[in-house]
Amino acid sequence: MSIKTKGYFLKKYGESKSAFELRDFEISSPKENEVLIEVESFGLNYADVMARNNLYKSAPALPCILGYEVVGKIIQVGNDSNSHLIGKKVVSFTRFGGYAKHALASLNTCIEIDNLKTFTALSLATQYVTAFYMCDFLSPVRENDRVLIHAAAGGVGSALIQLCKLKNAIVYAKVSSEEKEDYANKIGADFTVNYNRADYFETLKKILKGEKLDATFNPVAGSTFKKDMKLIGAGGKVILFGGSERSEKKWGILSTLNFVRKMGIVIPIGLMMQSKNILGVNMLTIADNKPEILAHCLKSVVKLAQEKKIKIENGSEFSANQLAEAHDFLESGKSMGKIIINW
Repeated sequence: MSIKTKGYFLKKYGESKSAFELRDFEISSPKENEVLIEVESFGLNYADVMARNNLYKSAPALPCILGYEVVGKIIQVGNDSNSHLIGKKVVSFTRFGGYAKHALASLNTCIEIDNLKTFTALSLATQYVTAFYMCDFLSPVRENDRVLIHAAAGGVGSALIQLCKLKNAIVYAKVSSEEKEDYANKIGADFTVNYNRADYFETLKKILKGEKLDATFNPVAGSTFKKDMKLIGAGGKVILFGGSERSEKKWGILSTLNFVRKMGIVIPIGLMMQSKNILGVNMLTIADNKPEILAHCLKSVVKLAQEKKIKIENGSEFSANQLAEAHDFLESGKSMGKIIINW
């Protein structure tokens, strides 16, 4: 049996003020291994900005509801044996559909949050899970590793700083302003590099004094890729998990071709001879093909937060009728930490 609800549909690509529309729709009852959540708040991610600009090919066809994570109360279960979960407050992933007052979610990606604040839980869901997957599960960071974190004041960047410092790594945080330098230092970065003040590649070479990086966490790609490859040493890794440099350009296929040109051509034999590594990360693909990994990472970061081993810094909160403003703020590059939307 379906229920009537409301959600923000992406109805057209382009500027946020005209891209979204609040619509009534019907949502189906949960299947065997699903639950239906009455949503209290949902989070924004940069992939949402990419989808709004028609640059994220995994997004559903228009009109669609974006959104990867929600916090709310379980009101229906697909299997009566899980009826004890009704009324529980959870954080959960959604495979899109999060920008709504009700959302379906897989049972194995729902975690009871007990006394965790909504803001904390939403920060953990996508940003901290992505960071944990990269630096703990996929390619574990080790003590004294030198790691560069791009967009270090953002949601994933903030998470990476803290998680890498838990491993006693040496963290170089790349940011765009003095305010973000202060923020990165506050949450544990050893060095900050303001790329608006000087080229980050040249600045890092001076700081490193001939040493090489062990890993870079890069959601920018484009022109930064070649620089990162030169900065890592033997055994080093460039971990790519986004392409925000492409989203800043509005010239369609020409911008895409230029974006690819800047990244250049990688010859596998060269990687082998230099013992360098390139790792690609798309958490939506992981969710589709390895949901058990996503569940493991979510449980792990929730546990770290409950044990107070990581501290979620406040980002920004908006009401649902400010969705367009929130999107613009995220796209501007001025935001720090997580952005959440409250119904």
